[in-house]
Amino acid sequence: MAGRIARGVEGWLQRRTEERWARLAEAAPGLESHELRALRTEARGMRRQLDRVLQAADARLAVPSLGAGLPQKPPGTDWTWRPDLWRGTLAEPGAVALGERTALGEGVALYHDCPLGEVVVRQVRNDRPEDRAPYGLAIDIFGFKGSFLSLALNLPEAAVEGLKARHLVRAELIVESDRPCRAFARLNIKHGPNLAQPVSALPEQGREKMAEFDLAYAGLNDRRIERSWIDLILNDAGMSRIVIRDLVVSRRPRAEL
Repeated sequence: MAGRIARGVEGWLQRRTEERWARLAEAAPGLESHELRALRTEARGMRRQLDRVLQAADARLAVPSLGAGLPQKPPGTDWTWRPDLWRGTLAEPGAVALGERTALGEGVALYHDCPLGEVVVRQVRNDRPEDRAPYGLAIDIFGFKGSFLSLALNLPEAAVEGLKARHLVRAELIVESDRPCRAFARLNIKHGPNLAQPVSALPEQGREKMAEFDLAYAGLNDRRIERSWIDLILNDAGMSRIVIRDLVVSRRPRAEL
């Protein structure tokens, strides 16, 4: 009985909330500026929470599932991560990359210096198990007169917790392009006032690509690590379409000798 009453109350509250926001949406064009600012703040707060629920649900219910075709973890892997863009739907799935920086969800951004504004990015739905992730990122490049085009991924705090110079960091991607794509992955690790930036070239042929960074050769002060991010640098990318179907970053300590 108590459970039915609670569900009834929750249903009533939800209907009242939906009715309230329907009324506010109708009234918004005629509100005063100060009222509209307060309403916008409240709506954005609600949208952040709703987006979190939708992203979690999409990631769990998506096909292919998050576990489909995951790359084989090397023995000893102590951390692995797939960015949210490849896990669930974005609130704004597409954009024309007009400026130098275009944000693509939490912690992912596209950078370029092309003045033409002919770069389009959008999240796409994967539908094959071999794509591994539920979603991918399509980059359509038309006329390109810039000197660089790169995708930056901020690694979460867990990536640098306990990170040592004896770690190997690996980025594994599934990439499709309508012509061979010259690309590089650069791992950036800020340690104190310095920045370690090991670079690895990605194979031009084939869908499956991997970059691995041995931090023993990065000149890293692992007692002062602050943050880390990865740049995917695309060269000679004009007039092409590139789809990054999946991206997984992991790390493992090198075996002691």
